[in-house]
Amino acid sequence: MPASPQAAAPRAASVDDLARAADFLATSEDYRVLRKLRPIARFHVPRPGSEGRIGVALDVETTGLDHEADRIIELAVQRFRYDDAGRIVQVGQPRVWREDPERALDPRITKLTGLTNATLEGQAIDEAAAIDILASADLIVAHNAAFDRPFVDRRLPAIADKAWACSMAEPDWLELGFDGRALAYLVSQCGWFYEGHRAENDILALIYLLAHGLPDGRTVMAELIARSEQPGCRVNAVDAPFGAKDLLKARGYRWNAIMRFWSKEIPEVERDAEELWLKTEVYTGHGSPALHPVTACDRYKGL
Repeated sequence: MPASPQAAAPRAASVDDLARAADFLATSEDYRVLRKLRPIARFHVPRPGSEGRIGVALDVETTGLDHEADRIIELAVQRFRYDDAGRIVQVGQPRVWREDPERALDPRITKLTGLTNATLEGQAIDEAAAIDILASADLIVAHNAAFDRPFVDRRLPAIADKAWACSMAEPDWLELGFDGRALAYLVSQCGWFYEGHRAENDILALIYLLAHGLPDGRTVMAELIARSEQPGCRVNAVDAPFGAKDLLKARGYRWNAIMRFWSKEIPEVERDAEELWLKTEVYTGHGSPALHPVTACDRYKGL
């Protein structure tokens, strides 16, 4: 019998083929398409006459969660320029430094970050370069600034008075139409994916998130700027009765294990109402809270 002809090898899909397939799938309610984040130079063209400001996206990887005992092992920063409407009109190159903590890494940190004792040995953050970039920022943005800022302030005290904003805590993500607050999950709801828990990837994802357009035409960056510029008030429930801990926790207070009191930040306009609630429901005539004004320059500082 004659040999049957061999089937032709399938042609490798081109980038254009894949893009068309993704666009086709995206038209169906049965599929959700996520595209991989790629380096980008800008999201918008600058408007003539619009004044630009400089932001810096920042992320750290550390040996653990303790701001006093643990150390930064990877620091990533990336400058971007935004206009007065919060549109990102220029994205710079990322800078990433690793640093030897001079101690053995917990195996869980290696599993989480991919960093090992061998890759960190002898490495150090270029302080002059890092300070130069961070000092140029009108606003430093991190996705969990309450974690990142105390580590950075301790390692680079020369920039300890810069303004910070937190893309995780400050926007009302539910009100903006999102579920959750984790960076990877928020980015996926914008239609993108990336490999997380590496500082360089996390800052690129953060910039994409900040550039995302909201239904009302604003960007996430515009929302974050508006939130960060609002004056706040840090309320410390000093010497609050032990029996009031459930009341405080239910109202959003968090326990500060170092200072030994319950604390939270509120908008300045809520100051009087919060003080009255504390005096009525918590202190009941015995003591009073400590209230301190908060701006973007001291927000998220470690105590």
